[in-house]
Amino acid sequence: MNLRRWLTPGIGIKRWLVVIFAGLLLLAIAFAHFLRQMTRDLEPGSFAGVVIDILTLQFLPFPLRGFIAMSAGIALVAIGSYRAIRALTGPLRSYETDQPLVELIYQKRFLARGPRIVAIGGGTGLSTLLRGLKEHTSNLTAIVTVADDGGSSGVLREELGIPPVGDIRNCIVALADAEPLMSEVLQYRFPVPDGAHGPDGHALAGHALGNLLIAAMTAVEGGDFEDGIRLMNRILAVRGRVLPVSPTPLTLHARLRDGTVVDGQSHIMRTEGIERVWLTPEGVRASDDALAAIAEAELIVLGPGSLFTSLLPSLLIPAIRDAVVTATAPCIFVCNVATQDGETTGFDLAAHVDALVAHTGPDLVDVVLANNHFIPVANLGLAAIVDGTPPKAVRLRWPPAAQPAPRLILDDVIDPGYPHHHDPARLAVALLRALDGELGLRRRTTARNSRRTA
Repeated sequence: MNLRRWLTPGIGIKRWLVVIFAGLLLLAIAFAHFLRQMTRDLEPGSFAGVVIDILTLQFLPFPLRGFIAMSAGIALVAIGSYRAIRALTGPLRSYETDQPLVELIYQKRFLARGPRIVAIGGGTGLSTLLRGLKEHTSNLTAIVTVADDGGSSGVLREELGIPPVGDIRNCIVALADAEPLMSEVLQYRFPVPDGAHGPDGHALAGHALGNLLIAAMTAVEGGDFEDGIRLMNRILAVRGRVLPVSPTPLTLHARLRDGTVVDGQSHIMRTEGIERVWLTPEGVRASDDALAAIAEAELIVLGPGSLFTSLLPSLLIPAIRDAVVTATAPCIFVCNVATQDGETTGFDLAAHVDALVAHTGPDLVDVVLANNHFIPVANLGLAAIVDGTPPKAVRLRWPPAAQPAPRLILDDVIDPGYPHHHDPARLAVALLRALDGELGLRRRTTARNSRRTA
């Protein structure tokens, strides 16, 4: 079974086995030619002639000689190839997993042929998306917001002057091959001593180990935050890569409908009635790697995640917004499945799209993906209840006020156990299906236009 698996299409080994066989065949022909030249002048019955007759099995019938030589050759090649593969791949095997090495190789080759996908956002929504997509492609780029100012990220931002690292850490964990173990290590938080409040009570209190590791990588790279994240990606060998949207820490501001201005992402996320958000400092440089990834993408995904505090901060950087608009890849906005108490209280589907368009323009999004499976409140389990309140599903009011409206795709993308969250696997399948449909639609449109101009 394992040998057949090595010969499965996609492993990339059969072609080289054919090359090896052809080389051995040529060597055999060359050896036979050499042997014939060396022995043509030997006297019949001489000692050398007898030895050669024995070695070439001349005492057996001709068909039997060929069968024995062929069988012995196949057996030796098979045993030698098997032992060589075992010797070469032995150091690469993981003794802590039941998955055979051939499965790991097939998986990596399969994922390497997946579509180039760029996901923009932050928070738990982005990491949920990445967990699903990494099972279909390793050509993943997560472009993460750097506007967080709370918790461990906020403390490190203030003390070290680096962009917030919490969302970046969560995305790295989501893309890790050994995700449970990586999550346990990088998400570990040092305990806060009794009576203390956060890092003021202890140097490491409240900090996640992953946050400290990213800060250390940045210091190793001479204070270059982008190089520190690149180093983190390489060391942890994630599927794809995680990039900060900018190497500059950003501050998010919001103006409410009553004219009040709220500063800071951690405060804005709990605030209702947001009319507009913006960033300071203005004119920050976008990550060059992020711009290149967007230009080369086959699919750009916005969200899911907090609309005003996770998604929009990245798109408010002019270079990022312009890169998405000019990209050849279709852009899909994944709407949240439930409203978020505070910033999107009472928002329906159209309101999410209108807020996005109001901040970025009508030419950004090609497709909107929304959930159409709603679980009655009476059927929700206790795990789905947040702070005693069941999640409020985003209502499917359509179209939005902004015109022309993007194409709407509805699908069942919720986690049945947590209806206020997306299911990673379902969301990934829905996005890839939407990508296939969008590419097919573009091909048909191009063909129609070509026929009209012909």
